[in-house]
Amino acid sequence: MIKKLNGEVWKPLQFPGWKHLRKQYALSSHGRIASYTDDVLADGKLLQGSLTTGYRTLNLHRPGNNGTLYIHREIARLFLSKPTSKNRFVIHLNHNKLDNAVKNLKWASLAEMIAHQQKSPAKIAYKKIQANRTKGLKLNANQVKNIKKTLEDKKRKITIKKLAEKFGVSEMTMYRIKSGENWGRV
Repeated sequence: MIKKLNGEVWKPLQFPGWKHLRKQYALSSHGRIASYTDDVLADGKLLQGSLTTGYRTLNLHRPGNNGTLYIHREIARLFLSKPTSKNRFVIHLNHNKLDNAVKNLKWASLAEMIAHQQKSPAKIAYKKIQANRTKGLKLNANQVKNIKKTLEDKKRKITIKKLAEKFGVSEMTMYRIKSGENWGRV
């Protein structure tokens, strides 16, 4: 038996192959998951699901399918309408991947999702740590300044491949330095 929370709405979870399963499943507007036989509140059992890359998932063995359902996507599908066909991604407004309440979810386009991820407190903290890192680096700031000066020289004779070999890094690292993706602060 499941106790209904204040303002909570339960909707049945239906997907290809759901009729072949022993139990039925439902999701709530508060982000909860339940399995049940006849009625979600009368004979339902709350489920925790699993974690996949920080997201709550439900792994169901369905015929002809891998079975992993991302709960935030399914809740958005059940409770939120897509503004446009470009809105294919679901974001967590508070950046907490485990908070799957409807009020915390939003359909987003790829550009909106990327912009939202850049504002994540975890991403900002990671960037700060990386910017101040000094151990475990193959290059130092002076070497990067020399590399950038060389790469910007219009009359440079050395290839990027040779420059990478000279400093003991990959060509990709050189391209990332050139674009500012790596060592952008130098």
